[in-house]
Amino acid sequence: MSRQPDFDLDADEIITAAVGIFRESGLDAVSMRSVATRLGVSPVPLYSRIGNKDALIDAIADRLFANLTPPRVRDETWGSYATRWAGELRSQLVAARESRLILSPGREAFVEVSRPLVEAMRHDGFRADAAVQACRLLMWATIGFVAVESGARPPRRPRPVRPGGDAGGVDTTEADTLFNIHIRHLTDGIARDVAAESSASVADGDEDHQAARQ
Repeated sequence: MSRQPDFDLDADEIITAAVGIFRESGLDAVSMRSVATRLGVSPVPLYSRIGNKDALIDAIADRLFANLTPPRVRDETWGSYATRWAGELRSQLVAARESRLILSPGREAFVEVSRPLVEAMRHDGFRADAAVQACRLLMWATIGFVAVESGARPPRRPRPVRPGGDAGGVDTTEADTLFNIHIRHLTDGIARDVAAESSASVADGDEDHQAARQ
């Protein structure tokens, strides 16, 4: 490959090359030297434009997980949207298949992914802190599920009637079912907590109003 002038290189080119190597050969194959070789430059400008290897991995993750939030359907409830949102997030995380990419809930891409879900919850009456908490629960639950799922092995015996009920392993279909159950239980629990908090607030308001009248 012919070398291009180092000063012509920008961060997007570096990240694109790194993502290409990752998709072809996995994250272990990504290094400053391998990316520089692909681009036909010395490794020196990569450090000045990207930083170190950890920064490059973060940049790969941000590229992979950008713009993965599904659009919300008109009049869709937050619970229905949250289920689709979590499913889309899971599919993207599974495709990344590397714990070093997915096990960082503080990634900027994950923060951006969270915004539409928080907005959906706020639209349906959640307080701001309750919406952020609920979104974080769903985000962490999805990331954690994918991390465990990636190491699961299929069962050696015929699958039992209950999905995930075989201590020997879990196949792909069972993992899908378990994830759906996982998110359903979580959204149901969030809905109960929000309803209980709303009822308590109404009751407190009634008591304050009654006390004021006395």
